Amino acid sequence: MPDISLTLVVVLCTAALAAGWIDAVVGGGGLLLLPALLLGLPANTPAAYALGTNKAVAIVGTTGAAVTYARKAPVDVRTAVRIGLAALAGSSAGAFFAAGMSTDVLKPVIMVVLLGVAAFVILKPAFGTAPAAGPAGPRRILAAIGLAGLGIGFYDGLVGPGTGTFLVLALTAVLHLDLVAASATAKIVNCCTNAGALATFAWQGTVLWQLAALMAVFNLAGGTLGAHTALKQGSRFVRVVLLTVVFALVANLAYEQWLA
Repeated sequence: MPDISLTLVVVLCTAALAAGWIDAVVGGGGLLLLPALLLGLPANTPAAYALGTNKAVAIVGTTGAAVTYARKAPVDVRTAVRIGLAALAGSSAGAFFAAGMSTDVLKPVIMVVLLGVAAFVILKPAFGTAPAAGPAGPRRILAAIGLAGLGIGFYDGLVGPGTGTFLVLALTAVLHLDLVAASATAKIVNCCTNAGALATFAWQGTVLWQLAALMAVFNLAGGTLGAHTALKQGSRFVRVVLLTVVFALVANLAYEQWLA
């Protein structure tokens, strides 16, 4: 592990705690966790180590949130796993194409899509607040596997930021879930994609396991607390957090595109 001061370790663990909470409620915890690692690790540390360590931390918090949701929320685990396996395949394909494509071309498009999503959620206050409509039919499940699995999984491998948020939105729209059930399902899907990515990073030897283990404890606490908060506060609270994260993601992408 690189030489990191105690103060910086405390900062990284605090970021892991907050990221776990955000990710469990509505996705998007990576917007906080990955930049914290990129800025916190010594300047000569290859970026791959930040990416690998991020996945090792995030999978723990995501799993904790998924277990909490599965125990207390109406989650169709079988459907979630099927979408997750499709997302794993999509993410692998996206990562394959990422090497030959400039993501700067995609970022403005993503920002427009996100602003459109935010406008839709604001103008449709009932979006995601109605109780889940019951078991989804085969057509909706196939649509979710295609859009939330292959499509967003591909985006995760190609670009990445906001994948969890996109999953929540897609699952709410396609499977007619409320936002709490969509967040719960998204966590199971995220477990599948994170596991595949972590296996790759571990094979490449780009995970700082000691730092990841310490941060993972805080991420797990944040993820579990976030899941409990979402379950207790309900879909209207998740909607507010969702809009906050969407605007934060737009600001982050705009900064990377034009100011960084």
